[in-house]
Amino acid sequence: MSGPGAGTGAPSSRLTGRWLVAAGIGVAVVVAFGVALRFWTKSALWLDEALTVNIARRPIHEIPSYLKRDGAPPLYYLLLHFWMWLLGTSDLAVRSLTGVLSVFTLPIAWLAGRRFGGRTVAWMALVLLASAPFAIYYATEARMYALVMFLVACGFLALERVLSRPQVGNLVALAVVSAALLYTQYWAIYLIASLALWLIWQAWRGRSDRRSPTRYALGSIVVGCVAFLPWMPTFIYQSAHTGTPWSKPPNFAAIINAVTGFTDNQATLSTAGSNQGRLLAVFYFALGALALFGVARDRWHIELDIRTRRPGRGLTFVVVFTLAAAITGGIITGSAFSPRYASVIFVPLLVLVAYGTLTLADARVRACIMALMAVAGLAAGVENVWTQRTQAPQIATAVQAHAAPGDIVAYCPDQLGPSVYRLTGPGYHQLTYPRATGPAYVDWVDYKTVAARSNPADFARHLEQLAGTTHDIWLVSAPGYQGFGIKCEQLAGYLAEAPGYGAHQWVNANPDQYYEPMQLTQFAPPSAGAVPTPAASAAP
Repeated sequence: MSGPGAGTGAPSSRLTGRWLVAAGIGVAVVVAFGVALRFWTKSALWLDEALTVNIARRPIHEIPSYLKRDGAPPLYYLLLHFWMWLLGTSDLAVRSLTGVLSVFTLPIAWLAGRRFGGRTVAWMALVLLASAPFAIYYATEARMYALVMFLVACGFLALERVLSRPQVGNLVALAVVSAALLYTQYWAIYLIASLALWLIWQAWRGRSDRRSPTRYALGSIVVGCVAFLPWMPTFIYQSAHTGTPWSKPPNFAAIINAVTGFTDNQATLSTAGSNQGRLLAVFYFALGALALFGVARDRWHIELDIRTRRPGRGLTFVVVFTLAAAITGGIITGSAFSPRYASVIFVPLLVLVAYGTLTLADARVRACIMALMAVAGLAAGVENVWTQRTQAPQIATAVQAHAAPGDIVAYCPDQLGPSVYRLTGPGYHQLTYPRATGPAYVDWVDYKTVAARSNPADFARHLEQLAGTTHDIWLVSAPGYQGFGIKCEQLAGYLAEAPGYGAHQWVNANPDQYYEPMQLTQFAPPSAGAVPTPAASAAP
């Protein structure tokens, strides 16, 4: 995977005079703005974040058992546990861990780019990562994906150092990063397998002077995998019983969707995407292809070599094979795909794109292309400041304003529970469909089976018994969740048809504005008081 040093390959001009000053100021502005955006969003925590925080708040010895039902590895949760112990559990506090990790990734990516392709690639990689909407979004989400990007950048640098100088410290670093990745996200299995295949090929057919370092690198990765063995029983159980029951399995178009998913605000991916995101995706594909096939002949001409360029081969293989293997695995096992899972290849992809800029031999053209990509990335990333990921604040505001202590708050499906419960707190009897458990956690074990066997009529009767004649039922619901069919709509219908009950909808779901839309309906038994008429109510 090693790239050439600075100045190797295509002829390259350097920026001088005013161009150099302008480029320096531009890089400083992009990095500063990108760092600020990594800590700036007005959105409340949505399902995945709220659930992650609730699990991480548990005592250390309980976290593995909760994760066994959740389906994730433990490293990020343990880090977040201690982070919250220091800084608290506010939205800013819990998200600042990923913000800090994302900022730390920037200089490491610069070093990785320099090791791979010289100073030009280093600066290009830094600007790309600082302005990347994908990195900006996950810096503001209390999930493990910023940690994944940080570890992959560290692993990239550690691998380059091992291949250059297989000293003990470098070998230990590569082994530690390999283990940490496996303990952070399971898609790291595909990344490590792809890398291992490439290293095996290089140890067999690569340059004679690199075969010994390659074998050392393979040994370090094996040691990292061995360190994952204590978690294997949990991983095997999760693989058999949790998975990703909230979405359909992918197809091979997901390989393209992964790259396009890197270029836009993640909370709006259900829409057609933004123009700036499409523009950035075009640059990613074009420069990535040039990194593999392009050769600059002069300032204005690029020659395509279908035999591929040696420096880009390894990186391209790892990026493409990781995605292809992961998608194939998802199709075979029925697991879902989301662009966030591909965070394991995001930093290598950016380095590859940065390397592709070397085929633009005129430094001024390179600078203009990079400026355009940075502007497009920041324009897409800045939407994250005001985009609301969840409608939970509206729901919580209505519940707190109109529900009485002891009222029943029910969620269908249970995936709506964590984000609303975080904002409402205690004071109400809250439970979820289909398991009739509390709203703080989602039990993903055999999830589709449990949902399929559930009976909304029975759950409605259970809610009516809990409410009695003195309490209202507040149903937080949303249609279209995988595995539920129309059961949440049926639940609402059964409650509305209950003898003597009245219904009023306080909040309407708004899927065009929220990544996690939901609605709130009040059901009142005859003796609990009149349900407000539409004229007398004010839905948020």
